[in-house]
Amino acid sequence: MTAPRQLLAEWLAPRVAPEAAAWLEGQLRRLARDGSERDLVVTLGLIPRRLGKADLDLSAAELAAAAACRPGWDPSRWSVDTAARVLALLTLPDDDEAFASRFAGLCRDADAGEAIALYSGLPLYPGQPRLEAQAGEGLRGNIRAVFEAIAHRNPFPREQFDEHRWNHMVLKALFVGSSLAPIQGLDERANPELARILCDYAHERWAAGRPVSPELWRCVGPFADGPMLADLERAAASSHPRDRAAAALALAASPAPGARAVLDRLRDEADRIAAGKLAWADVA
Repeated sequence: MTAPRQLLAEWLAPRVAPEAAAWLEGQLRRLARDGSERDLVVTLGLIPRRLGKADLDLSAAELAAAAACRPGWDPSRWSVDTAARVLALLTLPDDDEAFASRFAGLCRDADAGEAIALYSGLPLYPGQPRLEAQAGEGLRGNIRAVFEAIAHRNPFPREQFDEHRWNHMVLKALFVGSSLAPIQGLDERANPELARILCDYAHERWAAGRPVSPELWRCVGPFADGPMLADLERAAASSHPRDRAAAALALAASPAPGARAVLDRLRDEADRIAAGKLAWADVA
C-alpha cells in the first residue's frame, strides 16, 4: 500500500514549478537527516512563498488513493502549501513522544495558515493518541478555518476524542456557525449526553429569539423522548422547510413511541424519507 508521504510527493510534483520542487526536495532531505528545529521552522514558513497556496484540486482517483492509504483521509479541500507542510512533518525522524512534543510546540507558535496545515495532517502522524490533547487545544481557538481543519473531513476526532471532547466539538461547531455534515462519525458518535446538551443549547437560542440550526436535531433524534420529543415537536411546527425536514428526519430516528405520531403530522416529509428522497445531506 502506498504511504501518505509517497502520495503527497506524487501529488505535489506536477502541481509546482520545477525549481520549487527542487527546493522542497532539498529541504525534505535535510529534515530526514537530522530533523533540526531550525530547518523545520524555516521550511514550514517558506513553503507558501516557494510553492504557492493554490488548491491541490485532487482527482477522483487521487482521492480514492488517499482513502485506500488511510481510511477516512479526505484531502479534497487541501491546498498545495498544506500538503507540503504535512509532508515536511511526515519526513521527520522523530519517535512518537518526540513528535508529539514537537507538534504541540509548532501549534502554539503557528499562524492561521500553519495551524490549518498542522491540524489537517492529524490522521497521518505517528503516535496519534499522544496528539489528542493538542487537537483539543486547537478546538478552543477563535479562527473558524482552524477549527474546521480538525472537525471537518478528518477521522482523527472520531477515533481519538473521548465523549467529552467530542461533544464539545459538535457544540462549538453549531456555536460558530460551522456545518455538522462534514464531521466524520457524527451519527456513530452520537450519545445521550450530547443530545441533552444540544437541546439545552436550542432552548437558549429560542429564549434569545435566535434561530436553531436544523442540523442540531440530527444528534438528538436517536435519543429523543420526553422533553426532547417536545423540542422536536416545536421544530416540526416551524414555518421553515429545512426545520421541518430536520425534525422529520430526527423523528424517524427516534425509538420513542410518541415520535411516530408527531412524524405523521409531517406527511410530505415522512413520505420523502420513506422514498429515500430526503436525507441529512438535504438539510446541511
